[in-house]
Amino acid sequence: MADLQVVGLGVATLDVLLRVRQMPTWSAGVPLGGFCLAGGGLVATAIAAAARLGARAGYLGTAGNDEAAKIKIRSLADDGVDLSRLVIRNEPENQVVVVYVDEQNGERVFCGLHSIGEKPLAPGELDRDYITSADYLHLDGFHYEAALQAARWMREAGKTVMLDAGATCGTVGAATRKLLEYVDVLICGSGFAPGLTGKSDRFDAGRAALDAGPSVVVQTEGADGSFTTTADDQFHTPAFKVDIIDTTGAGDVFHGAYIVGLLHGWNLRIVAQFASAVAALKCTRLGGRAGIPRFPEVIAFLGERGVTMPKGVIC
Repeated sequence: MADLQVVGLGVATLDVLLRVRQMPTWSAGVPLGGFCLAGGGLVATAIAAAARLGARAGYLGTAGNDEAAKIKIRSLADDGVDLSRLVIRNEPENQVVVVYVDEQNGERVFCGLHSIGEKPLAPGELDRDYITSADYLHLDGFHYEAALQAARWMREAGKTVMLDAGATCGTVGAATRKLLEYVDVLICGSGFAPGLTGKSDRFDAGRAALDAGPSVVVQTEGADGSFTTTADDQFHTPAFKVDIIDTTGAGDVFHGAYIVGLLHGWNLRIVAQFASAVAALKCTRLGGRAGIPRFPEVIAFLGERGVTMPKGVIC
């Protein structure tokens, strides 16, 4: 696939989602309120969302050679993601996660294989021309050495790097801080910016996080919406209220939609609103990707809430 707009480098999982009212114990099982077998993973889900919303997207990562891997790969291919640089390992798929989803509020607990981070993608397995052909590179910190190399290449090419930094309840390590030097757009979950900067206030933490490298910092806080900080602006974007079935992948989908908004050339306030709408719609179905909407559905959702989106330039 030529002329990519975004390439994602990170984890792609096969998710086994189980919707339960309470967690099982060793002495008692529980009835399942729902079941779903689907592709997941931070970057992979973001890239799937970007592709479903109209972007030309490619994915870089690894997969095994068994049936689980085939399902994982097919889930990305079905969304039109280019997999021409995917590296296949001659071993069973190890990026498998069981997700317990709370029937009452859609929150979830993840249980991944202990070997999920073994045999990461190596810098020598990357295609520089493929990566830098895209306008955006999206990372999640997995395959760290490869991610750092790819980010350096994008910086040299004058392209944009986005990082899904996740959430944290502690200090941010040296490896992540090094990667942040090459990141333009940082999207992080609850606690990351305070852990990075030592600031507790969201906007104070966002402003301080700019010193680590990014020019845009977006802190996603679930039902509290998102908080965006740049050198010239700061603002809060409320979350849209929907009937929540499953919050799995909501942040990942937000990231993919955010890139699509940037590709449309919208300002950051509109981009954040668009990404929030996509994440909200995702939460109405079980699975990290099942609820990802198509572009017209998002525009209709926003229109029903009195939000008129400007025309974009993505093509």
